[in-house]
Amino acid sequence: MSDHTEKPRPERRGFRKSVYIIPSLFTTANIFCGFSAVILSVNASVALNAGDVERAIRDFDVAAKFIGWAVLFDFLDGRVARMTNSTTQFGVEFDSIADVLTFGIAPAMLAYCWGYGFIPELGRVPWAISFLYLICGALRLARFNVQASKPALQKPNTTPKLDKKAFVGMPIPAGASLIAAIVHFAKVPVAKASTQIDLGGRAVVIDAHEWGILLLALVTCLALLMVSTFRYTAFKSVGPRSRNPRVVVLLIALGLISVYYYSEVTLLLIASLYALHGVVGKLVSSVRRLVSPHHAHEPAESSTVRE
Repeated sequence: MSDHTEKPRPERRGFRKSVYIIPSLFTTANIFCGFSAVILSVNASVALNAGDVERAIRDFDVAAKFIGWAVLFDFLDGRVARMTNSTTQFGVEFDSIADVLTFGIAPAMLAYCWGYGFIPELGRVPWAISFLYLICGALRLARFNVQASKPALQKPNTTPKLDKKAFVGMPIPAGASLIAAIVHFAKVPVAKASTQIDLGGRAVVIDAHEWGILLLALVTCLALLMVSTFRYTAFKSVGPRSRNPRVVVLLIALGLISVYYYSEVTLLLIASLYALHGVVGKLVSSVRRLVSPHHAHEPAESSTVRE
């Protein structure tokens, strides 16, 4: 009798340990995608300098796709950890390190090699902007970890991330997604880009240098958005337990179909809308405060908006 009661225990322990490993496997896949994106960006830059434009376009596009896959893996590791109740402090730290590589270093390298790194007149400015993006992303992750570890923001037996309905500052995967979506959409490196726009019968040509400066400004804005106090939706309530699960399933299905057939336009549109909705929300809230002066006499309510 005693032999039969003691045998299942090691199996349960082994199964439990394997459950804790699953989120880390997704995080490892995240790191692999980030590392591959960096290597491909460097290889594409070398091919571009050697005159092999077709190979450069192909490698840049694959690097952007790797960042896109990393966003999916980053989403899954957190969801799986919460669904299986296998969230650990090790997993949280491991995920942060992975995000610095995949959504910090990899898109900074991709933007530099594909976009504005070829402009010699700017000197070290392109290098500095890519580093600015990286350091702002690291600061964004550090701030999030500190805020998430505050005991006042935690509920019993839950993770800090689950309690948040909105992020303070644009999440670093969102900035990386927009950079990758632009590369995936445009394909041709900025150094070889030249666009002619017809404005009322007048042809306006935007050359490679102008496109490079525009991308430089965009990456700067993304870096500043990550360390801003703008609110971005966390989508933590989206899932089978949401109020309208059928609507959520329908939207996800439509999104997958759109990505499969029109990945360039769909991914660029989604990434752009998410990056902009925090700015628009901030502008709307500021206008409401100006239009409604009585809010100035309600300090108690305004203080509850902050985390």
